[in-house]
Amino acid sequence: MRRRDMFHAALAGAGALIGLKATRAAATEPARLKVAYHLSDLDKVNFVLGNIKNHYEGTGGNVDITLVVHGPALAAFKSKGISAAVSGRFAGLLSHGLEPQACANTMQGMDITLADLLAGFHAADKGGVVKLAELQSQGYVYLRP
Repeated sequence: MRRRDMFHAALAGAGALIGLKATRAAATEPARLKVAYHLSDLDKVNFVLGNIKNHYEGTGGNVDITLVVHGPALAAFKSKGISAAVSGRFAGLLSHGLEPQACANTMQGMDITLADLLAGFHAADKGGVVKLAELQSQGYVYLRP
C-alpha cells in the first residue's frame, strides 16, 4: 500500500515539474503581438509612423503591424512630391515587416492607384474600415493614435 502511495506521489511530482517547465518556457517567450494602426488624419502621419517605430523597438520586433490608411492621410504616401522624412521613415518600417493597406474607396475617390503610392502598399479592396474590422476579428489589437 505504501509503495503505491509513494509511486503516485512521485508521478504527481513529475507531472508538476513538467507543467512548471512548460509554464516557464511560455513565460520567457512572449506571444507575438498583432496590431492594426488606423490612420486617416493627414496631420498625424509623422506621429503615427513614429509610434509604429517605437512599437517595433519596444517589442524587440516581436510584433506584426498592419497600417490601414484612408481619407486625407493617404495623400501623404503618394510617391510624387513626398517628403524625405515620411519616405525614409516608411522605408525603415517596411524593413521591420510593416504591412501598409490603402483603402480602395479612398483611392478611387482621390483618383490614386497603387502605382501612385510608395512601394509596399496593398489595396484594402473592401475599404479601410472593413479591413480594420477583419483584422480585429483575426486577433489584432486596434490602435488609433
